[in-house]
Amino acid sequence: MTLRHVRIPKGNERRSASRGSVTAETAAMLPALMVVLAAALWAIQAVGVQLECVDAARAAARAAARGEPLDQVRDVARAVTHPEAQVDIARDEETTKVQITVQVRPAWGRSLPAVRVSATAIADTEP
Repeated sequence: MTLRHVRIPKGNERRSASRGSVTAETAAMLPALMVVLAAALWAIQAVGVQLECVDAARAAARAAARGEPLDQVRDVARAVTHPEAQVDIARDEETTKVQITVQVRPAWGRSLPAVRVSATAIADTEP
């Protein structure tokens, strides 16, 4: 009967066999992580613009319901949101309705399709 000599690798020797795989996996996943980060930032931007539209629509509806000139109301709403915002105002004897729509594109990708964000506010028209 012969005895075999079994060599047990030390901790450093075991790690050296897989040393480069972590770097390769990170390099392969980095573009995907950047795309996910960019999409998340775009979503945050869209939510911020949505909140601006809600605030602007409320303020514009109150101003239009008080009887201020509609051109002035549109200018104020665009000043609060974006200069290219579409502001639609409908005023009758009972209610005043303002709808603000903005096309949101990420600052880093103007060629990407826009996300449409809108908000509507209704106020009672003052006599």
